[in-house]
Amino acid sequence: MSFISPKELGILLGVVGIITAYHFYLFIRVRRNPMGTAIGLNAHTRRLWVKEVMQEKRDILAIQTLRNQVMAATFLASTSILICLGLLGATFRPGVFSEISHALNLVGTKNEALWMFKLMLLIVLFFFTFFNFTLSIRYYNHAGFMINTFDTNDPVLSVENVAEVLDHAAIHYTFGMRGFYLSVPTILWLFGPFWMLMGCLVMIGILYRLDREA
Repeated sequence: MSFISPKELGILLGVVGIITAYHFYLFIRVRRNPMGTAIGLNAHTRRLWVKEVMQEKRDILAIQTLRNQVMAATFLASTSILICLGLLGATFRPGVFSEISHALNLVGTKNEALWMFKLMLLIVLFFFTFFNFTLSIRYYNHAGFMINTFDTNDPVLSVENVAEVLDHAAIHYTFGMRGFYLSVPTILWLFGPFWMLMGCLVMIGILYRLDREA
């Protein structure tokens, strides 16, 4: 990328490496010791919850819980697409916003091509976030029908299958939230690579605490 300086490119690659290394570490930890992570613990709890709801036929509890999840995912999906529209508006008026970022940019490259690249990267990130939240809503809706169909003779409607559908919903919800988290260093990159690096380190520290066993 000729429009970015070697120093800024080095910081960018370092940030990408830190984020990738952390999530690879998290993936290995979830596979080897799932109960030692919030992701594994939540998956285990969901299976127990599904078993309790289906065996005790607590349909009202199931609908209320799933409704809350759908509402949360809907709100976050709406927020994502609104941010995308705002960023698209910013791409058509780069001079209004780029002056502020250039003033705070301490060591990075200052040109319109890089500014547009950053905005497009943010748009792609929030579209990714929106897509995952909508998929989460889809799976929660499927689970809402499955969990209230109390047919013990149908293997498709077993506790394990319903829990697996909820796991898919939770995974996409988690991906959507990761998109929001990753937007922090990306937005800070608008003001320069130094701020992006600081935001990345703070974000990784917070994620490490959140991803540990609750």
